[in-house]
Amino acid sequence: MTLDFTFFAFAIPAVMFAGISKGGFGSGAAFAAAPFLALIVEPSAAVGLMLPLLMLIDLFTLKPYWRTWDWPSSKRLIWGSLPGVVVGAALWRVANPEVLKILIGSIALGFVAYQLARQNGWLKVREHPVSAAVGYGAGAAAGFTSFLSHAGGPPAAMYLLSRGLSKSAYQGTTVLVFWAINLAKSIPYGVLGIFTAQTLKADLYLAPAALIGAWIGVVAHRAIPERAFFAVTYFFLTVTGLKLIYDAL
Repeated sequence: MTLDFTFFAFAIPAVMFAGISKGGFGSGAAFAAAPFLALIVEPSAAVGLMLPLLMLIDLFTLKPYWRTWDWPSSKRLIWGSLPGVVVGAALWRVANPEVLKILIGSIALGFVAYQLARQNGWLKVREHPVSAAVGYGAGAAAGFTSFLSHAGGPPAAMYLLSRGLSKSAYQGTTVLVFWAINLAKSIPYGVLGIFTAQTLKADLYLAPAALIGAWIGVVAHRAIPERAFFAVTYFFLTVTGLKLIYDAL
């Protein structure tokens, strides 16, 4: 991974995008930064670079959403995510870079399909009581997909939407859950060598962009419609996902 003009031309917008999304505007789309970066660096470098920045954003966004979370939902998703993280780490050990590109690209396309299905009424998530097992299962899926490409949003969202939470409670729960999942992921990321001296050096340069993005996201969460933001996100994620899969094949 070379820290040149091309790298920063991709990385700075991607990291700001992640900060905006995790700050509460376009929640769930923060993982798009990893597929974007995987176009110019190895998949392991892309996800390894993003995790410390996502953890930094988590710390920044915990304060504005402090105690707005739904604790029963948070607890089920967090505890459920741990076996998902373990399975993700096991797969990572045996998968080669091309397989990881296909997985990341497929998750990107799946995210777009999931969001479009929800918005067009093809996939309806009804607000009704669900068992605790559903929460743990959603947590396991979130932990697994989050480990591979920081894309645990859809499984967690499916469960949280069924709980009928307010907008702030939903966002607060999401912030708390992925703060915990990212913390859990950091241990196997270190053991597996997904963090490198080069990715950590890049993180130091990109940290201001992450914090600026998070601040924008917190402000926009309360003031700006998200429709245009999501339209751009879906377009680029579709192109990125297809490109990653094509390159791998």
